[in-house]
Amino acid sequence: MLLAVGLCLIGRWACAPRVSAQDIPGAPTEEIVANLAAGRVVIAVVKNAILVATVEEPLEAETRPPTPVALASERLGVMLGAVEWWSPSSQQEIARLDKELPHLRSLAVTTTPHLGQSQGGDEATDIEAIGKGLLSRLNEVAEGLHGKVNSPANEPIAELIVADYLTGYGPEVWQLAYRIKQEEQRAEYWTTRVLPPAYLQFWPPEKNQPRTLVEFHYPPENAPPSLLDLLRGKDPRLEKIRSSDAKMAGVADRLLAGESNKVSADDATQFLRAALDAIAPPQARETMAMIRPETGFAWVLPPPEEPTERRQPERPSNAPTLAKPPQR
Repeated sequence: MLLAVGLCLIGRWACAPRVSAQDIPGAPTEEIVANLAAGRVVIAVVKNAILVATVEEPLEAETRPPTPVALASERLGVMLGAVEWWSPSSQQEIARLDKELPHLRSLAVTTTPHLGQSQGGDEATDIEAIGKGLLSRLNEVAEGLHGKVNSPANEPIAELIVADYLTGYGPEVWQLAYRIKQEEQRAEYWTTRVLPPAYLQFWPPEKNQPRTLVEFHYPPENAPPSLLDLLRGKDPRLEKIRSSDAKMAGVADRLLAGESNKVSADDATQFLRAALDAIAPPQARETMAMIRPETGFAWVLPPPEEPTERRQPERPSNAPTLAKPPQR
């Protein structure tokens, strides 16, 4: 746990400055920076496979691409939000939550998550174990946040998207959203706690509901149109792909008709790669992974290699102050 935090920046959020944790005049302070994994996650449950594709939204120089992580042979997770916590002053990494995710698992499972968008299935004790494990790690990191975090109303500090095959049940998709609660202990000194996540199940859909793309975006504020909405709106970039090949037109038609489970994994892979390339922001990094019931997790488009050395970000003279965080 950090002794004192002179500044915390959580992606595009800013934390108001505070006094030393020990109220010792002249005591050394340290910065905490949390870089965001930002962008869209598109999930296609197709014939005998689950495809999970991600596209980065580069909000700032240190934005991380959302990246699928294998949690088990037939389960993966994608973290969004504050995934990389580090200290610029000491150049030390405090936490890298996406890489830690496979090992963050709680044994204390006592309740069953409430199903949200869809109903049915067995008790999701595995999902809860993962959710509680990540919650515990987030709270370890959040103990060092003692400045007031100025974030958009009700925006989660982190999200976890889980996709898997459940034995005897089939494919499922979950979203776990983590929010923080702060209490002011004295002037400019706050305690920070990460709240238990909200569990929402997005797959399987309810009876008679369409079986099509499931998409998430972080940050949720001012999210761009989903890939499915762009298809419905006949976006010119996607119409060009549809008209280029009969198979691609067939995939698009199946998705629009709510019949993604009738699309082959190979055709869906080709379509998603072309479609996401077409709508991705310039220089955005992309990934794609696949889960098959027979073979488990496999990369279709692995994440790019990370630099071996961290670049110290330069702060321009006209950069926003903590009292006035940058606008998107």
